[in-house]
Amino acid sequence: MRKLFIAALFALLPASVLAATVPVQGDIKKINEAQGKITLKHGAITNLGMDAMTMVFTMADPTLLKSFAIGDQVVFEADRVNGKITVVKIEAAQ
Repeated sequence: MRKLFIAALFALLPASVLAATVPVQGDIKKINEAQGKITLKHGAITNLGMDAMTMVFTMADPTLLKSFAIGDQVVFEADRVNGKITVVKIEAAQ
């Protein structure tokens, strides 16, 4: 009975809650500090079911934009936050 209850509970959760974010390589194409957004040319984002492309992301922490410049290579993680595809983690590529 307990296993059935746990299985039913997981069935009710949205897929995005169960999918962990994954590191993705990207190149910075544009930075908009005023709007807290970044444009990245990136590889596939498997946890969001997205192919490689160039797109604009909202930043979970816009203050991080000051650490980067156009042309920088980064490794980032993205997820849906309040319905928007958002960069939740970003660092310089090594």
